[in-house]
Amino acid sequence: MEQELINLDSAFWITTGAILLLLVLSGFFSGSETALTAASRGKMRTQADKGSRGAQRALDITEDNERLIGSVLLGNNLVNILATSLTTALFTRMFGESGVALATLIMTVLVLIFAEVLPKTYAITNAETAAARVSLPISIVIRIFAPIVSTVRWFVRGVLRVFGVRTDPDTHILAVREEIAGALSLGHSEGVVEKEDRDRILGALDLSDRTVEEIMLHRSGIEMINSDDDPQAILTQCLESAHTRLPVYKDDPENIIGVIHAKDLARQMYRLVSGPNARLSDLAKFDINEVAMEPYFIPDTTSLDDQMRQFLRRRTHFALVVDEYGSLEGLITLEDILEEIVGEIADEFDTPEDQAIKPDILGRYTLDGAMTIRDLNRALDWSLPDDEANTLAGLVIHEAQMIPTVGQIFYFLGYRFEVVERQANRLTQLRVTPM
Repeated sequence: MEQELINLDSAFWITTGAILLLLVLSGFFSGSETALTAASRGKMRTQADKGSRGAQRALDITEDNERLIGSVLLGNNLVNILATSLTTALFTRMFGESGVALATLIMTVLVLIFAEVLPKTYAITNAETAAARVSLPISIVIRIFAPIVSTVRWFVRGVLRVFGVRTDPDTHILAVREEIAGALSLGHSEGVVEKEDRDRILGALDLSDRTVEEIMLHRSGIEMINSDDDPQAILTQCLESAHTRLPVYKDDPENIIGVIHAKDLARQMYRLVSGPNARLSDLAKFDINEVAMEPYFIPDTTSLDDQMRQFLRRRTHFALVVDEYGSLEGLITLEDILEEIVGEIADEFDTPEDQAIKPDILGRYTLDGAMTIRDLNRALDWSLPDDEANTLAGLVIHEAQMIPTVGQIFYFLGYRFEVVERQANRLTQLRVTPM
């Protein structure tokens, strides 16, 4: 009798120890899954570059999330089911049939607290540290369960294919750019990230998705020099202009033959009027074609990222934009592209009134129709769509499906738009009021 009691006590403690060990393993698998999926790959890459082998292993095993999650879930379910089975057998032996319900209740509480909530809370709080620590044992688990996981993956993909769903383990649910943009927007809404910082980073990310056509200065606003004008008129125009570089045309503004830089113009004219025998009348000998640089033409479909690289490679800051037929559409400078990142760059020729966007006492904004929607959204933190139109005037025309007349008022997208000025078919000034 005493021997049976000793055997019973030994079996009880051995089973209890096995259950506790399985609960620890369950918590390890749950926490590892949370840590490895929640850890920032950017932070782990930084740690790996500093020599952290754990971070490098974590990066390697998270390359294939499907294999990682399959292995961890297999291990987690295995230990949970085994722990539940042992508990049920132990309690049934001790309490009879009522032990099943008691085992279910106790295991539910233990698994919930110690195998789910506790390890996952720690893993979320210290995701990168926990991911580096568990990377070695999890990589061993992945190798052990590899054959079973591969079979399960093959079966699951086959079932999904029946329903028309195709999976690709190399495709991330969110692209890196979308993750960064989402994090910045969330940080800004919570007050952690300043609006200016958010706009700068998003502006840099958007360069590859936007074309020069979206931000170029339209040809109607380009200041040009007529090569047939007399030298004094050309000099006067250059001195009075707020621009350093001006396109030069001959006969027709569409016929651009060069681009003149104010410094080159000043140097050439100085040569003509300097010297012991020089006279002011020698300016009549000035030929603008001798100092004009060769024009640089680009297609309107060029992305801003590619164009910025071209500017840096060619060591030039000025390009003329043409459409598919070779007709002049506008011009773009390196400064225009930089302004998409850092915001409006004001110089000594810009007045504060030109840069300010302020409402009147009624909350109405009087805006230039040629102002880009992106600049407006950036300045006022609005969210007007720029998919169908680049400028404010273009947005109104697109939404109205007509060219409005002065005084017409439209309500759409949560704003009130009033046409204030119009020149020919161009809406030159609009009054916008948030509703």
